[in-house]
Amino acid sequence: MANRKIRWGIAPIGWRNDDIPEIGAENTLSHLLGDIVVARFEGTEAGGFFPEPQILNKELQLRNLKVAGKWFSSYIIRDGIASAAQAFDTHCQFLQAIGAEMAIVSEQTYSIQGLEANIFRDKPTFSKEEWQCLYEGLEELGAIAHSYGLTLAFHPHLGTGVQTKAEVDQLMAHTDPSLVSLLYDTGHAYVSDGAFLPLLDDYMDRIKHVHFKDVRSEVTDACRRDGLSFQQAFLKGMFTVPGDGCIDFTKVYRRLIRGGYDGWIVVEAEQDPNIAHPLEYALKARRYIDSYLLAGGEKQATI
Repeated sequence: MANRKIRWGIAPIGWRNDDIPEIGAENTLSHLLGDIVVARFEGTEAGGFFPEPQILNKELQLRNLKVAGKWFSSYIIRDGIASAAQAFDTHCQFLQAIGAEMAIVSEQTYSIQGLEANIFRDKPTFSKEEWQCLYEGLEELGAIAHSYGLTLAFHPHLGTGVQTKAEVDQLMAHTDPSLVSLLYDTGHAYVSDGAFLPLLDDYMDRIKHVHFKDVRSEVTDACRRDGLSFQQAFLKGMFTVPGDGCIDFTKVYRRLIRGGYDGWIVVEAEQDPNIAHPLEYALKARRYIDSYLLAGGEKQATI
């Protein structure tokens, strides 16, 4: 089952959270990168607290680590294509300077993911005109990414206007595959649609970046019942690392291998690092990957 083309990373969000900077603030870059080495991952994604390229590259080289990419909050609909393109160009300059490959884009116009709103009920929607603006804007950003040797991977995300599979279907149908690729996140797909495989099955050829995020179904059910916000839900423990929730990643991994996927798989689990010890959970994910994915073992499917 092992595929040497796939590179395994783990996101910094288990140590520090850009949206809630007070949690995990004591975890330095050296702490994060050291834990990643101990847990035997090949790299990470850049967080908002990462330093300028000259400093960051030195720290990465000392540990033989890579940065796969970095999140970009686009406001194509709110601010217009030209404004979003200018900000994205600066973003791509940073990514190129640190040797990254992926520009991870999420359209944040009307997003409720940082608000005290019911993440299970109150997601935004776009008008026909706004969708058209988004199609054109993402293709413009994709062209900019290509000019820097990068790939744009769009991230469907809870609490945004492109969250559900139906919305992803619409976006994929109206954008150029050579310019707009897809980030596949198991956790967001499952919480949004109650299923994580249909998105993968339908868009294997468009998926260029992957997040392995597990879900604690009983916590999710409670959060849904209580109408919690996105931040409240992940602080309650809705998400976790592979092997600690209800998703059977052996099914996902097999499909990726059959589909010829050869990019990054990044473990990502928004949690409170004061509750979910970052290194402990990184090691938990590593053991699951080694035992059930790379070694060809089996985990009893729960979905």
